[in-house]
Amino acid sequence: MLKIHLQEVSKRFQYEWIFKNLNLTILSGSSLAIIGGNGSGKSTLLKCLSGVVPVTSGKIIFSTPEGEIPESEKYKSISITAPYLELPEELTLQEVIDFHFKFKRPLGEISSHELLRILYLEPHAHKPVSQFSSGMKQRLKLGLALFSDVPLILLDEPTSNLDKKGIAWYLELIQNYQNQRTLIVCSNEPREYEFCEQSLSIEDYK
Repeated sequence: MLKIHLQEVSKRFQYEWIFKNLNLTILSGSSLAIIGGNGSGKSTLLKCLSGVVPVTSGKIIFSTPEGEIPESEKYKSISITAPYLELPEELTLQEVIDFHFKFKRPLGEISSHELLRILYLEPHAHKPVSQFSSGMKQRLKLGLALFSDVPLILLDEPTSNLDKKGIAWYLELIQNYQNQRTLIVCSNEPREYEFCEQSLSIEDYK
């Protein structure tokens, strides 16, 4: 049960405000789309939520029924995928999966074999990720994010590099495995977030 509360959150790069005075409560198990045009600040807000980028002012509070989660512990509650996050391409697919799940517990104790089947990557277990197509890499990124047993999933442009069949697979994956967890999607493509219960236009906070 993770609740996220943004209090007067603002972010500035040098003299440009990316967003200002954002107040928002994200309830446990809900789904939120952060929308806006290219360069509007969607990804910056997602990075602030993940803790990768600090806010300029305000506060982002993660809390459970037991109390507030310290800043240094927030990463344990989060999985994320985004175009700017790189995979360790010198490793094989199996090595990437094994490495990832040294740091995150797999959802439902799913086996790596079962994960490979769901990702349609079974024949490629021992192939270096550097040899994967962009679509295969995206399926892997989504799989690692969604099959980590965490209460908050952050997805930035989740269907980039996926074809029509891949987009349908992504939507089915969300439907089957969100599992009452909080989901935040950054996108300007309605197909990527049409299932979300709430939306926030970042351009309303300039």
